[in-house]
Amino acid sequence: QVQLVESGGGLVQAGGSLRLSCTASGRIFSINAMGWYRQVPGKQRELVAGITSGGRTNYADSVKGRFTISRDNAKNTVYLQMNSLKPEDTAVYYCNQKVVVTTFPFSEYDYWGQGTQVTVSS
Repeated sequence: QVQLVESGGGLVQAGGSLRLSCTASGRIFSINAMGWYRQVPGKQRELVAGITSGGRTNYADSVKGRFTISRDNAKNTVYLQMNSLKPEDTAVYYCNQKVVVTTFPFSEYDYWGQGTQVTVSS
């Protein structure tokens, strides 16, 4: 019913910046919380940053002061601006959106992007 498409990953040197985007499309009535997660092989997926429908944000301690999450409700898009990147930020990044769909009973569902690789070289 809903598809999420991510973009913006890639290879960057330590200290550099990247901006990730994630756009939802489909049977969307509204979108509540949005977030970015990351995962490295052999480890659990972890929350990087989240943003509520009201714009309140939260961050993992490891990215505070370097990453900024934002959203454009008109475009159903969430962004992650990543500055001062470190090699330990290397991971596959996934976006998550909690979408209320247009079909009765207008329930909220979790949707995930396809993942985008971020690689930071030292």
